[in-house]
Amino acid sequence: MNPDVNDGPTATDIIRHGEIVSYQLTPLGSNYTFVITIEMDGNESLAIYKPKEGEAPLWDFPSGTLYKREYAAYLLSEILGWNIVPFTIIRDGPYGVGSVQQFVEHDPKQNYYTLEDGCADQLRVIACFDLIANSTDRKANHLLMGDGGKIWSIDHGLTFHAEMKVRTVIWDFSSEPIPEGLLGSLASLRERLDLPVDSLPSLLKELVTLLPTEEVSALKMRLDWVLEERVFPG
Repeated sequence: MNPDVNDGPTATDIIRHGEIVSYQLTPLGSNYTFVITIEMDGNESLAIYKPKEGEAPLWDFPSGTLYKREYAAYLLSEILGWNIVPFTIIRDGPYGVGSVQQFVEHDPKQNYYTLEDGCADQLRVIACFDLIANSTDRKANHLLMGDGGKIWSIDHGLTFHAEMKVRTVIWDFSSEPIPEGLLGSLASLRERLDLPVDSLPSLLKELVTLLPTEEVSALKMRLDWVLEERVFPG
């Protein structure tokens, strides 16, 4: 293979830097959500665009923050090394700034209730993630079965609230011990959250500056709680 041959931009490059050439409103949800096509150097990538201006007002979440929470969930997934949230950024689009998330090719007939028993370990990761991110809207169709049987977690606009508000369909593991590998990742994160902000790794620094101070404090409290209890609640 010729090392000088360029196969073109990656999907993440396209999503970051490409031009949005088409957008179509999806019929689901109370907030405006678009399937968009992004083009760069003759290559295309599909993504999900959720503009700030399309967010419906909520009584319990600050207005105009849901798109930031979508990005915060991606950052948390990457910081923990769990890779369960599709690549997500904040960028401008046809209706202004919003979250843009890589589209996951999936079977739309599949959801949490149709997943097979072999998915349990992946679901444990997502269930643990929901505790830490304080997921308030984990519905069955917010889990997508992608290529190779990988489960992706989507729709994280209602996360990171300062008050505990976990609402989820994933209760299969109630009272089970949380796997040690997951607890180790959480312990590492909790330790780093006590460091000065300027000394934090780039993704973690971005997360703690993206969220309000009270929500960062609540994140620490949830980590402390999970690390003390060490079991899935039920």
